[in-house]
Amino acid sequence: MQELRIATRKSPLALWQSEHVAGLLRKAHPRLVVELVPMSTRGDEVLDRSLAAIGGKGLFLKELELAMQRGEADCAVHSLKDVPMELDEGFVLPAILARAETADAFVSNGFATLDELPQGAVVGTSSLRRQAQLRARRPDLQLRDLRGNVNTRLARLDAGEYDAIVLACAGLQRLGFDARVRSKLDAPQWLPAPAQGAVAVECRSDDAEVRELFAVLDDMPTRLCVEAERAMNRALHGSCHVPVAALALLEGEGMRLRGLVGSARDGRTVRAEQAMSPVAPELLGESVARQLLDAGAGELLNELA
Repeated sequence: MQELRIATRKSPLALWQSEHVAGLLRKAHPRLVVELVPMSTRGDEVLDRSLAAIGGKGLFLKELELAMQRGEADCAVHSLKDVPMELDEGFVLPAILARAETADAFVSNGFATLDELPQGAVVGTSSLRRQAQLRARRPDLQLRDLRGNVNTRLARLDAGEYDAIVLACAGLQRLGFDARVRSKLDAPQWLPAPAQGAVAVECRSDDAEVRELFAVLDDMPTRLCVEAERAMNRALHGSCHVPVAALALLEGEGMRLRGLVGSARDGRTVRAEQAMSPVAPELLGESVARQLLDAGAGELLNELA
């Protein structure tokens, strides 16, 4: 193959991630010509409603997958946390890049930490997972929806619509906004979305040539961890409709997975964690999911059904 076309969303972060993958590919395969194919998705266009209300994070993928099926692109680059737990038939993830920062970022122009916010402060986030954990820690806060790309969200904070907002550290860092991170919301007290901070490449399962090109970019430690997190989410039937959080970390010869299911309405949360060998990450994810269900997560999930 002499030329590779990468389908990508048009947001600054999506373009950064796709160009990052393109750069790694060019370095690994110097003769390969790599071209970006920017596309708009329904998830990017409908900003006046939450993702849960308009169909979920899969809306960010569908147009890119159709472009691959039509032969307009050879692959697509995604934030793995936006990729549904079950890929559509005919698609695979040939590469999951080494993971970046997993934590969420507390971003505010007036306050340094979540605990410093005054009673009744307004915090912006459309993530049900973040809302559940915010309500668990600060039930007094006013939580308001916040959609749009990173630049748009920061602009709305700067315009005074919110006292603080919560974003992924990885996205801010990739776009050069490290200085906007006032403090980190991180494990074990605060858990990220499954696969947060990981970038994945998607291609057609029958395209052996593309799969081979990307093999060199696949990071096995990251793949093992995100497979455990996604397996937990899959076993819980999680999506952006459900406040599910997970983080797997390699510890010596083993892997520890922490999971959480919460209520965005009242902040009730159920937690579980377990460690085992990383050779079977799906089993670890399924085991933690069972623990969560045994501890009462099913009641929280049924409330959202």
